[in-house]
Amino acid sequence: MTKRAEGKTLAILATDGFEESELTSPKEAIENAGGKTVIVSLKPGEIQANQHREHGIKIKVDKTLGDVKADDFDAVLIPGGLFNPDALRVEDKALDFVSAFFEQKKPVFSICHGPQVLISAGLVSGRKMTGFKAIQQDLKNAGAVVSDEEVVVDKGLVTSRHPGDLDAFNKKIAEEICEGKHDGQRDSVAA
Repeated sequence: MTKRAEGKTLAILATDGFEESELTSPKEAIENAGGKTVIVSLKPGEIQANQHREHGIKIKVDKTLGDVKADDFDAVLIPGGLFNPDALRVEDKALDFVSAFFEQKKPVFSICHGPQVLISAGLVSGRKMTGFKAIQQDLKNAGAVVSDEEVVVDKGLVTSRHPGDLDAFNKKIAEEICEGKHDGQRDSVAA
């Protein structure tokens, strides 16, 4: 397998209650492509995964939001889950961190309920997106152009609906992180 993501570092922004496969599967895909991943969270230690409504594995946090900035990474991933986005979307540091990737025109990946963080950061207006069926209306209300597809790509913003879309999502993550900066990333967001 070619190591096309070699030299690229993906920040994975997550906290307790993330959907396990929506973090572990993209993490593995980037690492298999030669890239590096860093788990960024609100607090040090470990974060608890969910497998739907049941507890899953615990993942070691590599860095806290207070220790990093978007400059340190090539892209960011926001996995879903019911609780992860809710906890992140009320934290100014998380919203500022994600916003900086848009400002720097770097790829942003989000799946399932993860786009709720982007809604709270004011980053979805005018963007082509998808998300879990229950949040698609929220995305529309925030100004996104929503379609119910397994993966939607819009100038460096990659979104998917649920774990069943992970194969397509992971392929686009590897492709977009290798492409690097996307000139349209910030331009298409309503200021």
